[in-house]
Amino acid sequence: MRFSRVLRAGAVAAAATLALAACGGGGDDSGSGDGGGDGGGVSFDNLVIGIKFDQPGVGQKTPDGYAGFDVDVAKYVAKELGVDESKIEFIEAKSPDREQLIKRGDVDFIVASYSISDKRKEEVTFAGPYFVAHQDLLLSADNTSIASEEDLKSSALKLCSVTGSTSAQNVRDDFAPQAQLQEYSSYSQCLTGVESGQLDALTTDDTILAGYAAQPANQGKFKLAGLNLSDEFYGIGLEKGNTELQSAINDAIKKMIDDGSWAKFVESNLGPAGYETPEAPEITETS
Repeated sequence: MRFSRVLRAGAVAAAATLALAACGGGGDDSGSGDGGGDGGGVSFDNLVIGIKFDQPGVGQKTPDGYAGFDVDVAKYVAKELGVDESKIEFIEAKSPDREQLIKRGDVDFIVASYSISDKRKEEVTFAGPYFVAHQDLLLSADNTSIASEEDLKSSALKLCSVTGSTSAQNVRDDFAPQAQLQEYSSYSQCLTGVESGQLDALTTDDTILAGYAAQPANQGKFKLAGLNLSDEFYGIGLEKGNTELQSAINDAIKKMIDDGSWAKFVESNLGPAGYETPEAPEITETS
């Protein structure tokens, strides 16, 4: 049976502890990472973390590296787990791939605008939440046809979201079941359709939409509808049943909120789009 990365890390730590005991060594409990955090007993030499590569303000791969709110959260959590930023490998976690990345052990955890849901909790464990977003729509700046939830009931409406996302499911099941929904592999594809007029709106979390609208190339082209269609509780996804890592990540999230880092990350990444820093959520995912 194949061990996940987390189980392998725990096995290495346990073996090292036994070896020290056999030799009569004292040792310390600082962990094997380089970042200085104690990790709540969870030890890593390095981390592979799944993030989004195409969400400005949230998770984006740039020529200079990786940027966004989720990236800052991931780096903070890694530091608290004892892993320096230089020992993090970021890989792309597209919405339909997230559960499989975790189940195959390709990542240690995922920080990728990953909404906690009962269905997903059947396959993975979550820590957090660390943020609450709200589903909204991004329209072309001159679009006046969508101003309320009532406007979403038209069968002629052409909406777009990403395959495997909670937002797409909400369109089908709840607020716009009659709409013509297009699902693409990336939000960038949806945005192109809205800009060209082939689609009426891109729908997903307001954090993601604000990030796109704030990009220099997009300023003045798009606007948010301002509809809070749902509450999306972002969690950090990890291996099903790994309560030790869950607890360590929850401790890191609490510290990040308490020491002011969380609010700083929100402001620096989403503030330029006029996004007001909300209240930090309460930790609910404790198994």
